[in-house]
Amino acid sequence: MAEKKKAAPAKAKAKGEVRKKKKDPIADADTADVGSTAKEFAKSAVDVFNTSNEKVNNIVLHPDVFRARVNKHLLYEAVKQYRAGGRRGTHATKNRALVSGSGKKPWRQKGTGRARQGSTRAPHWRHGGIAHGPHPRSYRLAIPKKMRQLAKKSALNARAREGALVIVDVLEYEKPKTKDLVALLKKVDASGKKVLVLTATDAHNVYLSGRNIPDVHVMRFADATAYEILWAQTVVVEIGAFEEGTATKEASDA
Repeated sequence: MAEKKKAAPAKAKAKGEVRKKKKDPIADADTADVGSTAKEFAKSAVDVFNTSNEKVNNIVLHPDVFRARVNKHLLYEAVKQYRAGGRRGTHATKNRALVSGSGKKPWRQKGTGRARQGSTRAPHWRHGGIAHGPHPRSYRLAIPKKMRQLAKKSALNARAREGALVIVDVLEYEKPKTKDLVALLKKVDASGKKVLVLTATDAHNVYLSGRNIPDVHVMRFADATAYEILWAQTVVVEIGAFEEGTATKEASDA
């Protein structure tokens, strides 16, 4: 019988050897291979429209924000944290110490033929206290800051891949005018959709113009969370939020 060849022993890693970095399929792939993805937004110029939906410029979005994969688990954690923080936690039930009733023993311990009882406020009695019922508490969840930052980037990437990210020129209104904002949303094909308008600074007149429109939220880019970006079907971003360094800094402050 032919002798079986023994498998060569695994090569031991030298002490201090640096592991090879795993390939990123989005960061390393060519734009033509991945199609309409965040890679395309990171490498090529994106058109910028004014309030009349006319092309006025094109910019290259910051790669630190848009050259990343969509991490679904981080999005799940961010959405769970946001929704849990919205719970009031004011539910309450009365236990045997809180319900009304006498503390006297209903009958003597022995000789009656009935089961021994110590109180009429016990949970198994009618009108007795609730055992293991809910009590007021906070549902607040905390996730690390870096997880919040990456979740926001993933949400922006998700909307960019879907073509639901619209970049507009400077949003400035001399006075609140809902009609002007409605016209802008109609021109960018966002009418009747859930829209998130992200401004570069505190644009109070833009906020006042949009607060009366159903399913339209206006806020600063720095204040937006992953939940709000995922909530929106169309995200309209002011160009100032994506200027060099701004998007990275404000995404890091999320």
